[in-house]
Amino acid sequence: MADPFAWLKPALKTLHRAQWYRQPTPSGAPGAMVTLGEPPRPLINFCSNDYLGLANHPQVKAAAMQAIHQWGTGATGSRLLSGQRPLHQQLERAIAQWKGTEAALVFSSGTAANLGTIPALVDQRDLVLGDAYNHACLKKGARLSHAKFCEYPHNDAAALAQLLESYRSQYRRCLILTDGVFSMDGDVAPLDKILQLAEAYTAMVLVDDAHGTGVLGTNGAGTLAALGQSSPTVIQMGTLSKALGSLGGYIAGSQDLITYLQHRASTWIYSTGLSAADTAAALAALEQLQADPSLRHALRERIQQLEEGLQKLGCPVLPHPLPTPIFCLPAPDPTTVLHWGQKLQDAGCWVAAVRPPTVPFSRLRITLRADHTPAHIEQLLAALAVLLKCC
Repeated sequence: MADPFAWLKPALKTLHRAQWYRQPTPSGAPGAMVTLGEPPRPLINFCSNDYLGLANHPQVKAAAMQAIHQWGTGATGSRLLSGQRPLHQQLERAIAQWKGTEAALVFSSGTAANLGTIPALVDQRDLVLGDAYNHACLKKGARLSHAKFCEYPHNDAAALAQLLESYRSQYRRCLILTDGVFSMDGDVAPLDKILQLAEAYTAMVLVDDAHGTGVLGTNGAGTLAALGQSSPTVIQMGTLSKALGSLGGYIAGSQDLITYLQHRASTWIYSTGLSAADTAAALAALEQLQADPSLRHALRERIQQLEEGLQKLGCPVLPHPLPTPIFCLPAPDPTTVLHWGQKLQDAGCWVAAVRPPTVPFSRLRITLRADHTPAHIEQLLAALAVLLKCC
């Protein structure tokens, strides 16, 4: 009998040859300093999405532990059956108030939020337009919807306008998808132009603000707020797993939208509810970041320090209209970026070496945290200076 999985070994060899093969590396508890690998060694952590350092915050951990004592470890069912807890509603009300919307709905992850929401809103009778650099879950959600799906060049509002002009009249509904802050480059979508086009062509807009949530805008409300573009007609998606240091995702919007998703978003309907610990941790983190603006201020100072240092080194830094904590340093190929990543680890800095197919070109992805010190940034800049001189 022939082996139906005989294709796997050649496929894995292809990954190795292309330098696309990856393995997870065990690390210690989140923080500005982290232990990595076996045997564990201390490194400065420039590889985390825990932008405000809340994943290991005492109040956030205490809230999670208290929730476990009260509600147990798992929701044990979907929220339409046995998995609904008062904590879920408390968190959703807090998110809606924070984001300036009528309501919100919490999912088990940000990916689940997008994969459930997009196919619930559009189908084969509709049109979806998305930025070429959007997160993979936005692209996957568009394809799962079976709508006509077109990508426009990164942050090119003129190209988006051309697609709307060419296709919008042929379809029932239109949904425009964009990241707020792009996860691998750290740049920001032209949301003002996108919203103007959406209004002109009667299109819905979903903004994936996973990397702007908690970091940008008044009280960390996100990219839309920071750009002064908040609108009740926009679908705001975000995560609880990055600046909020927990797990899960959410959609915030009108009450009608949220009620509709509760009946049509399959990843919410057919998934076990978020655990009490994760829900309580996210709620505590949200309260903490709104009560303590010093976290965002400290992060902005480190962003400015690194940006100025990179410019002095002559590194090509993408222009940031807003102070985002993500920096991208292009590399010529996967082999080179892996070499750079190892050299930086040897210098005491953990920086992500990101390769295709995750991204269109290899790069170092540097992410900053509120609990980084000026000395941490100086150590990274010194390591990069040596690395660039060797290259």
